[in-house]
Amino acid sequence: MLRPEIPPTSPYVPAGSPSSVEARSQGPRYNFGLQETPQRCPSAQAASSSSPPGTSGAAGDRSRSSSSSLPRHPPSAQPAQGSYFTNKRPYAENTLASHFTAGTSSSSARDSNYPQILKTPLSAGNPQRPGYKSWTLQMEYSATSSSAVSAHSPSVIVAVVEGRGLARGEIGMASIDLKSPQIILSQFADNTTYAKVITKLKILSPLEIIMSNTACVVGNSTKLFTLITENFKNVNFTTVQRKYFNETKGLEYIEQLCITEFSTVLMEVQSKYYCLAAVAALLKYVEFIQNSVYAPKSLKISFQGSEQTAMIDSSSTQNLELLINNQDSRNNHTLFGVLNYTKTPGGSRRLRSNILEPLIDVETINMRLDCVQELLQDEELFFGLQSVIARFLDTEQLLSVLVQIPKQDTVNAAESKITNLIYLKHTLELVDPLKITLKNCNTPLLRAYYGSLEDKRFVIILDKIKTVINDDARYMKGCLNMRTQKCYAVRSNINEFLDIARRTYTEIVDDIAGMISQLAEKYSLPLRTSFSSTRGFFIQMTTDCTALPNDQLPSEFIKICKMKNSYSFTSADLIKMNERCQESLREIYHMTYMIVCKLLSEIYEHIHCLYKLSDTVSMLDMLLSFAHACTLSDYVRPEFTDTLAIKNGWHPILEKISVEKPVANNTYITEGSNFFIITGPNMSGKSTYLKQIALCQIMAQIGSYVPAEYASFRIAEQIFTRISTDDDIETNSSTFMKEMKEIAYILHNANDKSLILIDELGRGTNTEEGIGICYAVCEYLLSLKAFTLFATHFLELCHIDVLYPNVENVHFEVQHVKNTSRSKEAILYTYKLSKGLTEEKNYGLKAAEVSSLPTSIVLDAKEITSQITRQILQSQRSTPELERQRAVYHLATRLVQTARNSQLDPDSLRTYLSNLKKKYEADFPRAEQVSGNTEE
Repeated sequence: MLRPEIPPTSPYVPAGSPSSVEARSQGPRYNFGLQETPQRCPSAQAASSSSPPGTSGAAGDRSRSSSSSLPRHPPSAQPAQGSYFTNKRPYAENTLASHFTAGTSSSSARDSNYPQILKTPLSAGNPQRPGYKSWTLQMEYSATSSSAVSAHSPSVIVAVVEGRGLARGEIGMASIDLKSPQIILSQFADNTTYAKVITKLKILSPLEIIMSNTACVVGNSTKLFTLITENFKNVNFTTVQRKYFNETKGLEYIEQLCITEFSTVLMEVQSKYYCLAAVAALLKYVEFIQNSVYAPKSLKISFQGSEQTAMIDSSSTQNLELLINNQDSRNNHTLFGVLNYTKTPGGSRRLRSNILEPLIDVETINMRLDCVQELLQDEELFFGLQSVIARFLDTEQLLSVLVQIPKQDTVNAAESKITNLIYLKHTLELVDPLKITLKNCNTPLLRAYYGSLEDKRFVIILDKIKTVINDDARYMKGCLNMRTQKCYAVRSNINEFLDIARRTYTEIVDDIAGMISQLAEKYSLPLRTSFSSTRGFFIQMTTDCTALPNDQLPSEFIKICKMKNSYSFTSADLIKMNERCQESLREIYHMTYMIVCKLLSEIYEHIHCLYKLSDTVSMLDMLLSFAHACTLSDYVRPEFTDTLAIKNGWHPILEKISVEKPVANNTYITEGSNFFIITGPNMSGKSTYLKQIALCQIMAQIGSYVPAEYASFRIAEQIFTRISTDDDIETNSSTFMKEMKEIAYILHNANDKSLILIDELGRGTNTEEGIGICYAVCEYLLSLKAFTLFATHFLELCHIDVLYPNVENVHFEVQHVKNTSRSKEAILYTYKLSKGLTEEKNYGLKAAEVSSLPTSIVLDAKEITSQITRQILQSQRSTPELERQRAVYHLATRLVQTARNSQLDPDSLRTYLSNLKKKYEADFPRAEQVSGNTEE
């Protein structure tokens, strides 16, 4: 049996250990075998014990624009005894039904008592796994060792990490094929079924899966780990200390190892903290098992978003203000703010993830739109569903806490378990009202959710709970109300000692109320009993200080706090009674906790139905939010064709900010006219228009109505923007260099199904170079069928339509108004989009003239500008033949589009074709006119 050679200087040899030669002579020191019981390193125990559930270390996880992140500074870890990497086997007791199958591994039959060695996947002794799915991509490669591994055997190692706390469901993955120097990164938001993760892993067909050791603690493994192990029973699982999932180290690895041609991946993943963390652990592990390192700039590293969703990079997320407002991060003037009328935390999370990753499956989108349409048409359904959904708590968070088993039976742990069981009862009691509300729905998606609520396990769990928990126990607002609910949650006569303890608690509370009443009578003051979670019971009084004798409270009262005319205080006797009350509560919680734990052990086998419930509630909440947004504005249901056509569309965020409704504009982009050059003066609305198109596209693809009178969209698989012109100190990039990095990223990744928005490219360098770069970029993008909108101040660029018939020129109109007070013309912005080039000349000079720039400088600038313009435009004149070709091209594209998408009746179609013919014939006089102008 081969053993990996570990050099004496390896960081994985503990201090004082013998050299690798001695280790081999003494037998295997590093156990990479398959173990039944996962072992946690001391550092992981310390990190998890010091953090509340759902947080990472002290700071917890953070949420970002396209995703959430791991902590920047993971908790420091002490060196573990033995190996840092320990293989784990599935140990879940309940096997979840899966649509996928996997082969069997001979490794499962090994004697667990004998120390096993995980062989390097490319080593000569790697056994062929009988029955294992050995599907991999066909590719040529050359092995660097005397390996005899079959080309069809699994050779992919995958690292998977999931966010914690509020970032739960955010998945980062990194995979490397040991036969090919290529790393694929992905990060996406998944629901509680983790269908995307399982699908991706099935596609990769991994040899080995790496996860954090904190994800597979005995008795407290994460849902993700359990599902993966159940679906990939014959794949090796290795756990790595969580400190190796370090996003900073991952970014350094990419910078060091990625070949220059694909270095633009850095722009895409620099804020994808989870996939960066995964690649850090993956490369560290691969270097260890291979006993080698990769040469600098030797790996192809690419990023792939989740399937069936569009890709929006982090720069575009920021430019479009999808989640965070660029001017003030605290306000909600974002697309998320426009659409977020959700009632539950789960619905808010789902909306956020959908905005970052819109759907690309038309059937799924239309199913959502059908639901929104039914909600808008059925007022009773809308308000009934909204009322029920608003009563749901955070079901996903509730599930997370319920399935965790505390290491120590503390008072806080007991109180938390009791509280969450009451929350669970409250949640299950809402299933029937939700079913009743959905009973008469017509759309397939709502009917499917109604069907999922008929799961008998909901009734089974609720019945088991009701045998132990009082019917009146429910979630209530207010700490005292919830304290009372927890005390009396368990039915009487189940535990005699519990009943006695509760009677004692009741007597103490009654004594406190009686004592405060006596004090009120004694001092003739309007005292009342109050309660807070920190102070317990205390005395409160609202009165004018002049009503007090000598303007002071009696000396018996201590710890006095005053706020305006309100006093809060306590007394020595009340403090003692609070202590007695707390002691009684501890006894109640302890006995209740024992009963609750026994109850939970009985319902764990049925608890999986709650994952479907949380998915149903969050989706319904998001769809209700879409419908709610429609009621506040005149949105329209979008269609999906091969054309981007918007009639009188407006900017959704601008509508929320502005007092008046924004100016609406039309958009019409087809495959035959897929490249729009937009011109117009500064502040005429170019950037706002570009963002408006992207926001409407995203809204349509997540299943929302859009702000327009009519809207048709082509599905965009990728949305790219190049809008910002700021420099970047962190990456030492000037304005121009940042422009070039962003445009390089677009050129490397754009395809025929992309939506590309570029605003004022080439401003960071001189005019000649800027025009040259813009022209070259335009010609490259014109070779694609991507829909591109290119806003520019380089009017010379507009003449590219002479060579490319799929280019359309549009501009924003302005009006000139005489300023009587200053005897000068002023520009009135109409914000209306019109066809053709802008007729405004030297509008930058006009803006400078309005400013305090000296008149002599403005005049000189005008003269120099006119000379340069004449020289450039001399050779840029159209010919009659080009005009004819252009007319024929546009006619052909209109006919093709009509054949594909027309829903007109025969008479209307005949009229449309007749008008199309007239327009085509009208283009020839224009061509002759151009001919005459050329001869002149």
